[in-house]
Amino acid sequence: MTKVIGVRFRSAGKIYFFSPGKYTIKKGDHVIVETARGVEYGTVVSDPKDVEDDQVVKPLKTVLRTASTKDEEQEASNREKEKEAFKVCLEKIRKHNLEMKLIDAEYTFDNNKILFYFTADGRIDFRELVKDLAAVFKTRIELRQIGVRDETKIIGGYGICGRPLCCHSYLSDFVPVSIKMAKEQSLSLNPTKISGVCGRLMCCLKNEEDVYEELNRKMPGVGDFCVAKDGLSGEVSSVNILRQTVKILVDVDDEKEVHEYKLEELESIKKKQKKRNNNNGGKKNSQEDSDIKELEKLEKIEKQEGKSKLGDN
Repeated sequence: MTKVIGVRFRSAGKIYFFSPGKYTIKKGDHVIVETARGVEYGTVVSDPKDVEDDQVVKPLKTVLRTASTKDEEQEASNREKEKEAFKVCLEKIRKHNLEMKLIDAEYTFDNNKILFYFTADGRIDFRELVKDLAAVFKTRIELRQIGVRDETKIIGGYGICGRPLCCHSYLSDFVPVSIKMAKEQSLSLNPTKISGVCGRLMCCLKNEEDVYEELNRKMPGVGDFCVAKDGLSGEVSSVNILRQTVKILVDVDDEKEVHEYKLEELESIKKKQKKRNNNNGGKKNSQEDSDIKELEKLEKIEKQEGKSKLGDN
């Protein structure tokens, strides 16, 4: 077992382990540590704890010191300088007429490097831009192209739920999201309804995936034939996954009626054989096909973009 603390370098960024060394450190403290990017200022997000050795990336670096008043002032100064660096970089981008969108500028704590994050549709030749920026700031310059999900994570905002975006508030890593998750939750396959601010499938579709998968295993589907314990039987017209209830179209005195049953009130379930629908002439089917193609396109782009490209450290 190894004693470590968790340190984060940006809002909702990845958490990295460091050894507290001789210092008494608690959650919420600020520390100065050495990373692959150089000396950095970070926030402690977990109290010292023992973790298995295989969970620690070797070599485990030790905290250099707890942040002093001078360190706090330097960090605040860096944040102000980043605003100026952002403006300068925007001007240089316009000067070179580059098709790129600048998202953020970030100084390393020791001012050894400035990182500029941007988005673009394709590859950008920014060699001349880097030369101009290096001449202005007299330090190392790094331009990093990121995806739209990373852009949203940096900028932040509010989702359709009215709450701050998950990626900006607490989600440290992006998880793969698929159309299958939306289907499991019986959501509309309209891209505008299940896409986030970034234009990709909403990250929160992943949150309840395991629960819905477990509930769906027990439930019949629409069109399945069910026999209830009261002797009535018929075809399932709708299901409520969370309440674990189904509505069945049954024959009562030569009339069709809809009866609602709890899952445990069903005696047997006969699954409907799935048939491939080749009728694409209807307007509704055409719209559904169009929506599904759009979602598949989003899913494919998401897989190509892969993991977050922010690369905190």
